[in-house]
Amino acid sequence: MENQNIITRNTPQTAPAGPLAGRIALVAGATRGAGRAQAVELGRAGATVYVTGRTTRARASEVGRTTETLEETAELVAAAGGVGIAVPTDHLDEAQVRALVERVDREYGRLDILVNDLWGGEHLMATSVFGKKSWETPLADGLRILELGVRSHVITAALLLPLLIRSDAPLHVEVTDGTAHSNRRFRENMYYDLAKNAPIRLAFGLGQELAEYGGTAVAVSPGFLRSEQMLSHFGVGEENWRDAIAQQPEFAIAESPRYLARALVALATDPDRAERWNGKSTSSGELARVYGVTDVDGSRPDAWAYFEDVYYGGKEGSAEDYR
Repeated sequence: MENQNIITRNTPQTAPAGPLAGRIALVAGATRGAGRAQAVELGRAGATVYVTGRTTRARASEVGRTTETLEETAELVAAAGGVGIAVPTDHLDEAQVRALVERVDREYGRLDILVNDLWGGEHLMATSVFGKKSWETPLADGLRILELGVRSHVITAALLLPLLIRSDAPLHVEVTDGTAHSNRRFRENMYYDLAKNAPIRLAFGLGQELAEYGGTAVAVSPGFLRSEQMLSHFGVGEENWRDAIAQQPEFAIAESPRYLARALVALATDPDRAERWNGKSTSSGELARVYGVTDVDGSRPDAWAYFEDVYYGGKEGSAEDYR
């Protein structure tokens, strides 16, 4: 088991301030992508944020990327104004998650916000999953997708929720790919379909259980995400991401990871969030409309509406019409 005490706490130069000051958050799967962005924006709002994942400066996960690390995420949280605490954790290892729970309990005694953004299965998609029937998918790879996308989420929720219900306003967020509405379509492969629908049902079920504690459980989905991995795939960076549209026209609707993260902070600071969202599934685009959030370029992309209307529905329109 990895030593969970080797990484020090990262603190801002001044005491955290903002609408989430004093709140304790944990983002599971915060090494990169939407998880990292959500951790940073929670810190920007003043929260103390535990960040977990498997890639550190000393060790890479099976994803195989060394360009983003957990330590860096914690440093970014502190630079944004929050407290960032990096705890290397494999959320498929029950003992490691229990040690994480014990640490949070010892240091703060509760959680206020739990973001379950675990995944790490992109390396299996192109070679083992997309374009293949379930019986053509290597069984080991299919089962690994279910471990990464379902079992890790269940372990995390089961062990951390007892800390969350100590909060006066518990918020549990399941991050997935697609909403309940968009995922009514088959997601190309049985294993992937299961992995990305399970968090939606988790949020629904946990919403029933958290209701008596005044809590909220919600499933959220980014749209076409300009994650570090996706940008690398197209050979572009955030500064020139539009160059990738020539390779894939649908990338015109892409959004930065900060878009969902900003929407999450708006949700987390909404006193009426339980009434609005408990047990439901939503997207960055919908949350942005409700809360008036924009992406880093000032636009408000709604990728799932674009795909529903134009890509699948045949409606006349362009990505720009949905920004």
